Amino acid sequence: MTNTSAFDAPLTIDSDAVLVVIDVQKGFEDHAFWGERDNPLAEQRIGELIDVWESTGRPIVTVQHASTAGPLVPGTPGYELKDFVAKVEPALHITKQVNSAFYGTPDLHAWLQQRGAKQVVIVGIITNVCNETTARMAGNLGYDAVFPADAMHAFDMTGPDGVTVPAAELARATSTVLHAMRFAKVVTTEAVVAAAQPVGVA
Repeated sequence: MTNTSAFDAPLTIDSDAVLVVIDVQKGFEDHAFWGERDNPLAEQRIGELIDVWESTGRPIVTVQHASTAGPLVPGTPGYELKDFVAKVEPALHITKQVNSAFYGTPDLHAWLQQRGAKQVVIVGIITNVCNETTARMAGNLGYDAVFPADAMHAFDMTGPDGVTVPAAELARATSTVLHAMRFAKVVTTEAVVAAAQPVGVA
C-alpha cells in the first residue's frame, strides 16, 4: 500500500505525474448492457484533467479494454475510445483483457520504472472494477496513487443475493476502501487541478 507519510501529506502533483485514462470507450454508452450509471459529469472531469496534463506537458497513458464478448470487442464501434480521449496523443497506449492496467501491453510498470515516475493519477471507467484494481496494484507496487473519484463512474450491479446495489453506493465503497486501507489518495478533480498548476498560475 501507499507509504504512510506520503499518504498523510497534503496533495501535491509531481511534475512528471502520469495521468492514466482507463477504458473511456464508446461501448460503455450501451446502457441496455451495462445498466444505470452514476456521476454524469465523469467525462467532463476526465476532460478537465486531460487539458491540465496537456497544458503542463505531463505524460498521459490511455488504456483500452479488449473483450471477447459484449460491447468492447475489438473491431466494433464500442471498442473505440470516446472522441475526447481518442484525440489525445498519449505517451503510452495500453491494451488489456483483464481489470488492471498493469496487466496489459505494453507493460505499464516497466514503462513507469524506466521513466522514474512515482505518481499515477487514475481516472476512467469503471470506478469499482478496472480503476479500483489498477489503484490497488499501484499502491502495492509502491506508487503514489491518486484517485479523483469524480473523474470516473460506476454502474449498478447485482450481488449473489439478487440485490442490486446502486452505482453511487459501489463507488462510495470503493473510495472508502482505497482511502481507509491507504491504497490511494481519494481526492476531487478540483484538488488535482489546483495541485497540478505550475507555481504562480491560478
